[in-house]
Parts: sequence; structure tokens; C-alpha cells
Amino acid sequence: LLRFWVSSRFNEYLISEHELQPLLSPQVITNCLSVFCSETVPKWVHEVIRPIAAELEFFMPQPFAGEILGLCKALGISLGDGVLLNFAYESTAFCTSIVAQDDKGNIYHGRNLDYDFVDILSKITIDVQFIKSGQIAYQGTTFLGYVGLWTGQSPHKFTISGDEREGGRWWENAIAAFLNRNYPVSWLVRDTLSRAEDFQSAVLRLAGIPIIAEVYYIVGGVSPKEGMVITRNRRGPADLWPLDPLGGAWFRVETNYDHWTTPPPLDDRRTPAIKALNATGQQNINFDTLFQVRLLNSTSCNTVYTTVMSAAFPDKYRTRIRTVK
Repeated sequence: LLRFWVSSRFNEYLISEHELQPLLSPQVITNCLSVFCSETVPKWVHEVIRPIAAELEFFMPQPFAGEILGLCKALGISLGDGVLLNFAYESTAFCTSIVAQDDKGNIYHGRNLDYDFVDILSKITIDVQFIKSGQIAYQGTTFLGYVGLWTGQSPHKFTISGDEREGGRWWENAIAAFLNRNYPVSWLVRDTLSRAEDFQSAVLRLAGIPIIAEVYYIVGGVSPKEGMVITRNRRGPADLWPLDPLGGAWFRVETNYDHWTTPPPLDDRRTPAIKALNATGQQNINFDTLFQVRLLNSTSCNTVYTTVMSAAFPDKYRTRIRTVK
């Protein structure tokens, strides 16, 4: 394993050598930067962020500021480009998340993460582990150069995934909130994984802390009924949608649309997932069947990776990088 020092709270940021070595090609990094910074981030954002990059720690809390600085040095890119790259990742996550309970009360959590430029991102997708006192404090799946987590697990406590929610004027509102020191949505996922002690405290943090953009947080716990979809505004919760297995709602599916609305016909990832889960049945849901639901029922051609996880069985955390053609 290769190690980057990232935080006084956590000893090491671990990346598989097998994953990292081919990713450090200068051409790969150059391609990523040119695509994200030119096609994803508006020009006016470049003009706002680059001049304040040197004052990074004034706008960003630790450990994120130090990690971005360290990753920029390791990858040979400017601090301004590193910040812009993180904003690019933050703005374009289209996803499908599922939290489900089997007939024995076990909680399972699956997600597809979709981005544009899947051909590039599939090459820089990595699983990371955050180590404290020689033990895995939490882990997740992310992209090289990105300090946030859209997918993560705190062993024997809870799992989280994040799905983007369309709120309008994303860049204007996000930059304004960021300069006001609100959390990027994926940073709150990481912060919650590192701080929250259980499912309930994770839900409270994810629902209540101000963030820079609207989002759906999907949370799974370790006990029966510990599953929740949190629909977020920037300042607080818009809706809390828990599992209700006694009422027949043994799973929840969240894509990028409010669950009380009808998804658009051209982007209806919800209906295929619901049909697949009902066909599978609560008595048959497990890591393998949930993975097949996620793998076989995506209507997106931009799926970068699929993850299945359960906080009660942390060693079963599994990510597959894939492309739907």
C-alpha cells in the first residue's frame, strides 16, 4: 500500500498500489484536469477560485485543506487546479442509491455512481481506508485528487451515499455558500463518517449541518429499521423518509428526484430498481442479489462504479468499476 499523510486525526490515507501506479501517468492527470476544469467548471469560477487558492485554509476546514495541498504536491498540479477539480467532482454526481432490510433484520446499502466523462473517471476510481490507531476508522470510494466521499462506511455503525439534488443555479449558490464556509456535500459525508457514533447521530449531522448544495443523503445502520433517505436543502432537511419494514416498505430507492414526485420518463432509474427489488423479494436480498439489482438495472450509460455495503458486515464492502454500453 502507498500512503499519503492527511490528518492529525487519522494516521494514513491508504490507496492500493495496484490502483495508484497506473493512475499517476502524467497524461491521465492532464486529461482529467483539462476535461474537468474546461468543460465542467464555468470560467467565472476559475476567476473566483484561483486568486484565493493561496488562502485555502481560510475558506476550508482541516483536514481537507491540508489534503488538497498534499495531493496537489503529490500529483504535480497547482493548488488552484486542485480546488477546481474538487468542485468539478462535487457538481455532477448523478446516482441511484438503495437501502434495504432483509427478513432477518440485516441492512444492506447499494449504489451506482454516475458521472460524465466515465472513460476517464473509471481509470482514477479508488477505494480508500482511513486508519486510526491501527484500525480502519472508516472507508469509502472516491476519485484520485478528490478529498470528499460520495460513498462510505463506518464499520459496525452506518453507511452513507450521496445523490445530487437539482436546486437551480448550482454554481452561483455553491460558491457563495463555500465562501461563507458551508460544507461541500461530500465533505459532510466524510466528516460524519469520522465523527458520528451511530446511525441516529449520523442522520442528525447529515440532516442539520449547512451545506453548499442540495442533495439526497441515504443512510443505513446496523439494526432493523435503520435506513433513511434525507432530502436536503442547503440549510436543513426538506424531508426524512425512513424504512418501514413492518408496513411493507423494506427498501427505499433514491435517484436524483424527490421521492414524492414522478421521475422524468427519459431518466427513470427508480422504476427499474423498484421492479427488480420486488422481483428479488425481501427473503432473498443479500450482497449478491443487491449487487445484481444495481448491476443489471441501471439505465445510465455513465455509471462509473457500483458499490454494495453493510455496516454490520464491513469486510463485505465491495466496489466494481464498470461501464454500461
